[in-house]
Amino acid sequence: MRYYAGLDVALKETFMCIVDETGKRVFESKAATNPQALYKELTKSGISLEKVGLEAGSLSKFLTKGLQDLGLNAICIDARKMAAILSVTINKTDKNDARGIADAMRCNHYKKVNLRNCEDNSISIFLNSRSLLVENRVRLKNTIRGFLKTYGLCFGEISHDKFSKAVYEILSNLSTETIYGIESLLTNYDLINEQIKKLDKQLNELCKQNEEVQRFMEIPGVGMVVAMTYRADMGNPTRFEKSESVGAYYGMTPRQYSSGEKIKMGRVSKCGSKNMRTLLIEAATVMLTRSKIWSSLKAWGLKLMKKQGLKKAAMAVGRKLSVIMHRMLISGENFRFNNNEQTAS
Repeated sequence: MRYYAGLDVALKETFMCIVDETGKRVFESKAATNPQALYKELTKSGISLEKVGLEAGSLSKFLTKGLQDLGLNAICIDARKMAAILSVTINKTDKNDARGIADAMRCNHYKKVNLRNCEDNSISIFLNSRSLLVENRVRLKNTIRGFLKTYGLCFGEISHDKFSKAVYEILSNLSTETIYGIESLLTNYDLINEQIKKLDKQLNELCKQNEEVQRFMEIPGVGMVVAMTYRADMGNPTRFEKSESVGAYYGMTPRQYSSGEKIKMGRVSKCGSKNMRTLLIEAATVMLTRSKIWSSLKAWGLKLMKKQGLKKAAMAVGRKLSVIMHRMLISGENFRFNNNEQTAS
């Protein structure tokens, strides 16, 4: 007899349920949300478990790795698909959710989530921290601009390094309260700007140490952030059997609906990492509008842009970029500027 466990993870306590291969519940309990406590509680049942499933979340990597190290076959599963399965339950409780997850593991009705290794996870935290600082810098800059507009003071395009100096030069003519308020914002703006410079310097060093990222940066429009983010997010590229599957993984392919003889193609699915999808579209936009380097991919994108517009062309080129970059990881080749075969759909 085979047995399967489902864990419904919460911040403090986790409910667990074990079912046999017929679907009969044989053990239910709860324990503190840490690998050691969960393992201890599961072993109390005296049952050898075939699989242990838990939904993807902020604690999923920590718990899954911890349970695997303790000898359990722990699997992190897609929370969105699991939510659709659990939605048919009349009463939504933690106990019922654990039962539903256990049944999904028993029936193989789940989608396994790829967990990043420690190195990729560290780089991802580094890049997300930088992204947050950049967002805050832009927000502070725009806020200061908005406050100064009430006095009729407007700035044109100005670099981040010169912005504070330009604002300080005109503050003396304003009221004392306004000066105190804007100076406090400028202090934080300058501090964030300095931190971003430090992170950019470190990012540059990380890129120099990674040959795969260096090859990505040879692609027109792909810079340090796009290249490093893609490499960290991709992890093990062999998990995709076909390179064209990467476009669907990042939600850059259209949804499909078919019923009988009716077949309908919808908008792009927007599944997967929103941040990675946004970066790929930005890289494609730079390639189509700013880069002067010719490539067969750019030529294809420009033709599409004339017919469909920049927005759709950037999405299509971004999808092809994701496919090409995955192929480069698998083959170890450089970007081919004049080879149409590499830009396979």
